Amino acid sequence: MDSNELATEVPMYQSFNGSAHPLAPKEIAIAAVPEDERVWVPQAEGVWFRPLMLNTMQGQWCNLLRVRRAGILSRHLHPAPVHGYVIKGRWHYLEHDWVAETGSYVFEPPGEIHTLTVPSDVPEMITFFNISGCMVYLDKDNKQIGFEDVFTKIDMCRNHYASVGLGDDFVDQFVR
Repeated sequence: MDSNELATEVPMYQSFNGSAHPLAPKEIAIAAVPEDERVWVPQAEGVWFRPLMLNTMQGQWCNLLRVRRAGILSRHLHPAPVHGYVIKGRWHYLEHDWVAETGSYVFEPPGEIHTLTVPSDVPEMITFFNISGCMVYLDKDNKQIGFEDVFTKIDMCRNHYASVGLGDDFVDQFVR
């Protein structure tokens, strides 16, 4: 029995439409890699992110990171777990001997400090990241020089989307 048959033949599913609870947030089903370039939010020279879900209740965000330049992106610490999946290209951390390439899954445990680097022969890298908590940016002496969390991400999106004509409320579709 396929899902359409299930919805019409099984009584308990006949009136089911989305969540069974009225307070549950809406689902998100979107094209991960957008056709409209304006959806990509600039983060640094040659670096953008595309928000997929910005979870204000749990301090979590899911996004695509796109890099179109070689070199070091940032040295940072994650106080909570991070999951990643490489969609295109490859990258590595200076502190490790492995390389994350197209199709690779990466788990970063809490407390991990690393320096994300994209090799010079990679014209474009796109990785899906699911980040909990925050990212703490560090200098070479491991002193904090900045941070990002779900709220700074939302602010970055609002400012960018307003400036490119999508409207500052464009980000609201990703906020849960």
